[in-house]
Amino acid sequence: MNSFDEIQSKWNKQDEIRPPKDGFQILMQEIEKIKNKQKITNYVLFSTCLVLVGFFFYISGYNNKRIILGLALMIGSLVVRIIIEILSIQNIKKINSGRDSRIFKEELLRYYSERRIVHFVVTPLIVTLYGIGFVILLPLFKASLSTGFYNYIVVSSIVILLVLGLFITKQIKKELEDLRVLRDSE
Repeated sequence: MNSFDEIQSKWNKQDEIRPPKDGFQILMQEIEKIKNKQKITNYVLFSTCLVLVGFFFYISGYNNKRIILGLALMIGSLVVRIIIEILSIQNIKKINSGRDSRIFKEELLRYYSERRIVHFVVTPLIVTLYGIGFVILLPLFKASLSTGFYNYIVVSSIVILLVLGLFITKQIKKELEDLRVLRDSE
């Protein structure tokens, strides 16, 4: 059995753990950046929904079941993503930074795990449904547009999909890095 002096000596030899200067402030800034990015994402998604709804009425899409199905998949997938982002913003707002640091970190880790599921499971599913909706509309475009304009739509959509895919990937990596910083800063 160790004597009290030995235990005291070992205790005194431990490195002193000091929180980083302005660590809490940096942590709160990172959380605020994530919330702002999610709000911007919602504005972009909502604007896209408005354009699709406007397009639906412009072409009198309510007369054709394929148009309804294609646009419903596209708009529905965007609406689902908007709802997910709104819920995510509410969840990060619920994290109480004034709580015990252990509980705070547990809540951050739970939020981080939820975002990983959103990014790696839900987002690919949403993009796939959006793409299916677009592909459903392609024969209708081909029948009603000139060959040149139809080819332009097909080529530009592929380019947009690739660019958007790279952008989404970059944003996911950045958000996960921000969340990693939050997780590790505590």
